[in-house]
Amino acid sequence: MASNDRTLIIVKPDGVQRGLIGEIVSRLERRGLKFVGMKLITMSRELAEEHYAGLRDKPFYPKLVEYITSAPVVVGVVEGPNAFQTVRDTIGATDPLKAAPGTVRFEFGISIGRNLIHASDGDESAVREINLFFSPDELSSWSRSTDTWILED
Repeated sequence: MASNDRTLIIVKPDGVQRGLIGEIVSRLERRGLKFVGMKLITMSRELAEEHYAGLRDKPFYPKLVEYITSAPVVVGVVEGPNAFQTVRDTIGATDPLKAAPGTVRFEFGISIGRNLIHASDGDESAVREINLFFSPDELSSWSRSTDTWILED
């Protein structure tokens, strides 16, 4: 059982401003994922540029950095089997107009530039991103009494 796979999520400024933090967190928890770290921050320009460094050559990069630093975000680390893929499947395609019905972005998103949530795009990027936003002492390893009903041995 890969019960301690971890990945990063960021409820972006539009999700925070629209009051969707609880809805998004709830959907991830209902999938069986467990939050092991979470905080509300206003991202600095330097942190945003480091976080999105792989997109630096894209034409939308300046607007993305400006947007992600414009208001508070909720940064979280979720844990569970195949956490990365479970999160990606739950939130849907980056473009809400192409997201599958029932996903966060399908239900609440309208435009690609305001797509509510960031999720790591792979296991390696998850490790890098978690380390950008959380120190080891900010992450909690804990057992959930319902895990036997969610996870197989």
